[in-house]
Amino acid sequence: MVSCVKLDTCAFLADRDLIETLEKHSVPVVCDEDHVLFHQGATPDGLYILHKGEATLTMAAASGEVVLCMKPTVGSLLGLPGLVGNEPYSLTASAMKGAEFSFVARENFDTLMQSDPTVPLKVLHVLAAEVRAARMALL
Repeated sequence: MVSCVKLDTCAFLADRDLIETLEKHSVPVVCDEDHVLFHQGATPDGLYILHKGEATLTMAAASGEVVLCMKPTVGSLLGLPGLVGNEPYSLTASAMKGAEFSFVARENFDTLMQSDPTVPLKVLHVLAAEVRAARMALL
């Protein structure tokens, strides 16, 4: 049996200023076919900003069941907790055919975090929203 917990997709949204700042240090990614952006358990190499199309986030339990599934919306940052925490990705992110992203490599993200004093606070706001959404999903 597969269980599915729905999270508020707004939790992954970044404000426009943060997205614009990150985009200046990113490369575009256009999905010509469905594919995985990153796997749960993989070492984070960057984050993705969803601009157009659809993606899904899933988390597999040790039993193999999917315990979380979500469809992020445009403006979502995918992979942020793993990147900030320097821990393996806790989710698998899959992009659907036609989806468009920007990819910010770890090195560029780390440089931004150290050089632009506005970035860390905005990143913390996104992470706090994700924590709130996860807690609310438990109710």
